Amino acid sequence: MAIRNIRYNDDKILRLKCKKVPCIDDKIRQILDDMMDTLHNTENGAALAANQVGILKRLVVIDYYDYVLKLVNPQIIECSGVQECIEGCLSFPNRFVKTIRPQKVTVQALNEDGAEVIMTVEDEMAKCFCHELEHLDGEIFLDKAVE
Repeated sequence: MAIRNIRYNDDKILRLKCKKVPCIDDKIRQILDDMMDTLHNTENGAALAANQVGILKRLVVIDYYDYVLKLVNPQIIECSGVQECIEGCLSFPNRFVKTIRPQKVTVQALNEDGAEVIMTVEDEMAKCFCHELEHLDGEIFLDKAVE
């Protein structure tokens, strides 16, 4: 078990775009395991993007509702509807804002074994995916704040 340091607030790495992972190997799987350990060791965490622990790779881990996922190169391929959300972020402790997000998203990714995963989620999970995948592009939830 390896706990990585979470990057906070004005850390420049949170604004950098993560690079696509060309090959899933044991090193990538170890990073995903470390990210999940870090998420589980953090209070009130639902998900974590790699740049939040200082790694510029397109990796996300989620443990939220009934989903426990380790995703490589995730991307939203379809979205619909609109929902008002209240969001927080592990990299911005005790800050919450209102955002407008899609109500439903379809995400395509690879799992830690390299198999393709396509899932359609709604409501809270749609918000979660939007939030985490924006991290991979160097965007933060505060950019989306409407209130």
